[in-house]
Amino acid sequence: MYHQPVLKNRRTLLERAEKFVSDIYFTDCNLRGRLYGDSWPLESLSCFLSPKRITFTEASQQTFEPHQVGDTFGPTWWTCWFKVNLKIPESWRGKEVHLLWESDGEAMVWRDGEPVQGLTKDGEKTSYILSECLKDDQPHSVTLFIEMACNGLFGAGQGNFIAAPDPNKKFSVHKAELVVFNRDVRELLTDFEMLIDIVKELGEGEQRGYQALFTVNEMVNLCDPSDSSSFTKAHVLADKFFSQRNGDSQHTVHAMGHCHIDSAWLWPYEETIRKCGRSWVTVIRLMERNSDFVFTCSQAQQFQWVKSWYPGLFSQIQHYVKRGQFIPVGGTWVEMDGNLPSGESMVRQFLQGQRFFNQEFGIHCKEFWLPDTFGYSAQLPQIMQGFGISNFLTQKLSWNLVNIFPHNTFFWEGLDGSKVLTHFPPGNSYEMKGKIEDLVKTLKNNKDKGRANHSALLFGFGDGGGGPTQLMLDRLHRVKDTDGLPKVLTSCPDKLFSRLQSDSALLCTWTGELFLELHNGTYTTQAQIKQGNRRCETLLHDVEVASSLARCRDNTFKYPVEKLQELWRLLLLNQFHDVIPGSCIEMVVQDALRYYEDISSDGTALLHEACGALGSKGNSSGVFNSLPWERHEVIEFEDGAGKPDLALVTVPSVGLSPVKDTQPVTPVSVTVQTHGTVVMENGILRAVVNEDGTLASLCLIKANRESISDDCSGNQFVMFDDIPLYWDAWDVMDYHLQTRKPVLQVVEPVHVVSSGGLRGVVRFTLRISDESTITQNIVMDAMCPFIKFTTEVKWAESHKFLKVEFPVRVHSPNATYEIQFGHLQRPTHRNTSWDWARFEVWGHKWADLSEHNFGVALLNDCKYGYSVHKNTMTLSLLRAPKAPDANADMGTHHFTYAIMPHTGSFQDASVIQCAYNLNFPLRLMKCATDAVPWSAFSVSTEAVILETIKQAEDREGGLVVRLYESHGSSVTAILSTTLPVKEAWHCDLLERQDPTQPANITSGQITLTFGPFQIVSLLLIL
Repeated sequence: MYHQPVLKNRRTLLERAEKFVSDIYFTDCNLRGRLYGDSWPLESLSCFLSPKRITFTEASQQTFEPHQVGDTFGPTWWTCWFKVNLKIPESWRGKEVHLLWESDGEAMVWRDGEPVQGLTKDGEKTSYILSECLKDDQPHSVTLFIEMACNGLFGAGQGNFIAAPDPNKKFSVHKAELVVFNRDVRELLTDFEMLIDIVKELGEGEQRGYQALFTVNEMVNLCDPSDSSSFTKAHVLADKFFSQRNGDSQHTVHAMGHCHIDSAWLWPYEETIRKCGRSWVTVIRLMERNSDFVFTCSQAQQFQWVKSWYPGLFSQIQHYVKRGQFIPVGGTWVEMDGNLPSGESMVRQFLQGQRFFNQEFGIHCKEFWLPDTFGYSAQLPQIMQGFGISNFLTQKLSWNLVNIFPHNTFFWEGLDGSKVLTHFPPGNSYEMKGKIEDLVKTLKNNKDKGRANHSALLFGFGDGGGGPTQLMLDRLHRVKDTDGLPKVLTSCPDKLFSRLQSDSALLCTWTGELFLELHNGTYTTQAQIKQGNRRCETLLHDVEVASSLARCRDNTFKYPVEKLQELWRLLLLNQFHDVIPGSCIEMVVQDALRYYEDISSDGTALLHEACGALGSKGNSSGVFNSLPWERHEVIEFEDGAGKPDLALVTVPSVGLSPVKDTQPVTPVSVTVQTHGTVVMENGILRAVVNEDGTLASLCLIKANRESISDDCSGNQFVMFDDIPLYWDAWDVMDYHLQTRKPVLQVVEPVHVVSSGGLRGVVRFTLRISDESTITQNIVMDAMCPFIKFTTEVKWAESHKFLKVEFPVRVHSPNATYEIQFGHLQRPTHRNTSWDWARFEVWGHKWADLSEHNFGVALLNDCKYGYSVHKNTMTLSLLRAPKAPDANADMGTHHFTYAIMPHTGSFQDASVIQCAYNLNFPLRLMKCATDAVPWSAFSVSTEAVILETIKQAEDREGGLVVRLYESHGSSVTAILSTTLPVKEAWHCDLLERQDPTQPANITSGQITLTFGPFQIVSLLLIL
């Protein structure tokens, strides 16, 4: 055996050591080849294919056919169940015996009817431990079942991994045999890997780097392939190096096992259930062998899936939760998107998640855990605090395309001034592998050196699941306190945040939204998902309001607690951060749209039942208003003969009214001009519509103020080339703005559909391309302060982006956008790189551009992407990405947006209320012939919005009402109710009554004080 006793050339030595680790060769010793010793064939291997995902009980009863290693099976998304009969040789007593299984797909090992381990080549899990030390009393003949999914960790993409799945992909098992596992070889391999990585990361010129290099050389010299005891001696040398301790000043890394599993992404929801089973059962096996191993795991929905599909595994998880090793985190139903869900949806994410974790594990999550989403609303800190959460962990802002976020540990201040302690793991990953580079990166990247000396390191395969491995634990254990490296502490979120909190005096504060400068195409991609989300949010809101009132007016009516929870959980599931953004495969889109159909169908039935109880099941036409202000609107209904008709109705706040048509002060007039333009007027607005459907003019009549810029047209459709650098469904790049092309080809010029009275309508059709068209009705209603554009787009484009523009006569450095429970401003200029990075932003129901005493608002019923540059307001309508869904957004789309000029501020002009009206339709119902208008709730000021009315979770005789201040002001408001409320109490978002804060009610009135954008929840006892 060759030895190098003298270190004459450090570069030669480093190259020698690196070659050893990478090739695992020196002289005649193939160390990696010695990882497995003797091998033994399986007694038999048989299988059967299933197109569906079935239970173990059903699978075990099938007929299995003989199978040979190397045979192919499939196609994609099918399941191949294997029956494995094996017999361990008697001569292997005292040895560690594994089933070695290498295959293309993800697999689960079943033994005695229970899942016992996941197997995934990409996740470093290619063997199942049959015995750590084979004993006489252990069975030598074993039958296993292996459930093989015909997909990999990241689905079955073609070419690059985000490509649409290959539906005809075939899979195979490459190796299946019994082997003796040489644990001492694994230990030595890990020693060499860690030492060489120390050399690479610290440098051979540094003292510790050189010492590591020297130690490796000495270990190489000791190793003798004919003498296994030499491996032990080499390991002792490595252990001596790793045992040299750090000083007190060294940075501490809090290592937590993690397994980020996207609830759907490049695979469907059903496959996620199995990913959870495969990953978490492997975690349990690691906990059995490593008593100090701690694993953090979020998303109550995934726990619910495991409870339903793998009850035995769920019981084991509950056991390790009690031991403090398996730690549920986050407190939400899923790791939702941080931008697009409504404020109430975000509340329900936490409400459902925290309640589930409390019911199943007796815990309350103190941290919000959202590592992989595409931005974070400025209202999240207040919502977190409302659920008793004071800490937040994420890392996605490390993906910023333009500006480097300046902190890793800081206080995040939300829209109302609420603060939460926030930590971004400096390693910029939630799936580290416990390597030296992970530790060094964590130390070097920390942007708050001097302010924070503790940080998180989340280790384990993620996104597609997999989780930690024994090798990762072994790596971290070796360097838990090694001179020259950060200290490694097996930890949990409570320990990490407690240390950060105790040393937080010098931490900086970041105020406002955490805006991700990437993935801004997700505000628009998969428009049908976004429409389904918005419509289902409004429907469930109305169901809860109507059901709450019906229970108060009709003692026989039963509030649909279980059904509403089921529908809310479906909606919350679709708000996962790769579903509602549209960054998922077509199978997931189909699942999501089916869930929206279920919510719509069942929710509509619940609403009909509740409105029936409210209306005393009469036969006259009535209208239900779920919003907290009186509404004067034109509605469509059927007259006594069953024919469609229009009526201008007045409906009180949160109440109902029979349909009683009234006449507008000024009816709508529609006039065709000699040159083909059309003038529409309702006494509030006067619009001039060109032949191509653009607005030549939009005048606010009483103020005599024109809204459209000179020499420009409003409602101008524009197309852009949309070819991102890589993340197709996710990204819109700034260079797309240079490809602007107006849609100019008129198929059908503007013509009158309805000539006025209560409603005026004109229609036109434009051609985008040979296969894509736009047909639009421009609608002006009597007494309505905005014009609606009800739009149909037949869309068959590829890598194109459709928007609509309104150049307006307003000059302002900032535009205002609605977000959850409030609004915020963003710049209309691009002075700095931070401004420039916001060329495409998100908002909810409205955006407004105002100067003093005049402004224009852009409203919508299902869109989220906006751009306001200088004086041009733009709403993003449709994209056409081709990965990971090759058919994304193809088909016919229907949506509505509106334009609303106003005097004064948008607050005083009721822009917020008008956007609610556009999204929350008045609901037709039946009522008694002698019914009179009735209101359940009203609020004394428009600044405060009564957002939610629902039955209390744990108090059948109680209602929870949620209000928020919407103007950005400090205000006192009076909530009035006609319901027989006996007591009123302030409560948190978990609906826990605060005994120190009664809300005094006098004659049906409760006086409340609000700070800007404050959310207030009340528990009303009836």
